[in-house]
Amino acid sequence: MRSRMGKGPAGSQLTLYVFVGVLFVVGVIFGGLMVNALTFEQQQDLASDMSQYVQLMHGGAAADSAATFWERVFFHGKWLLVLWFLGITVVGIPLVLAMDFLKGVLVGFALGTLITQYSWKGVLFSLVSIAPPNLIIVPAILMASASALSFSMYVVKNRLMRQNGTLAPQMLSFTTTAMMMLMVLIGAALLEAYVSPLLMSWAAPILDASAAAI
Repeated sequence: MRSRMGKGPAGSQLTLYVFVGVLFVVGVIFGGLMVNALTFEQQQDLASDMSQYVQLMHGGAAADSAATFWERVFFHGKWLLVLWFLGITVVGIPLVLAMDFLKGVLVGFALGTLITQYSWKGVLFSLVSIAPPNLIIVPAILMASASALSFSMYVVKNRLMRQNGTLAPQMLSFTTTAMMMLMVLIGAALLEAYVSPLLMSWAAPILDASAAAI
């Protein structure tokens, strides 16, 4: 009975979630290691840019919240649209996996940069700047990716190989999942635009003092 359950749709979906999650974590680790692979000059330039950004946040400078919100909505929307398109093309499966890995690399690189430059204070800053929106963004992206992979695998197994099964319900389910994740990502964009800047302004003085001490 257990083997049958593991082979069912729920078991397959869970396997996909675990797979894309592990791929994302590997990307985070790789992104963190990339910081140490930078040359000394690149690390100095990165530290200078980071210091300037922290000083701006400490000084109360912030981007227009409404503009930031729409910029993040378009960014997340384009990322989700690409995942949806790759899912329906079937041949885009490797690119879906590559995007999950890339997302992990971007998060890992940002975390690695903060920790390398500011040690434990960088960890604190990442908890208020990187972590909150990504606690929403990452699960949404991974769920959309798993749905894209599930749809592609269904097409390959039931339409290309066996020529049976109906495609419309699966397509509707996949598209509905993508739309639901878009709503979630819009919520994340609100957080990035209106809440994260306040949290970063609160934590910026700690990093600014650390940079001044260095």
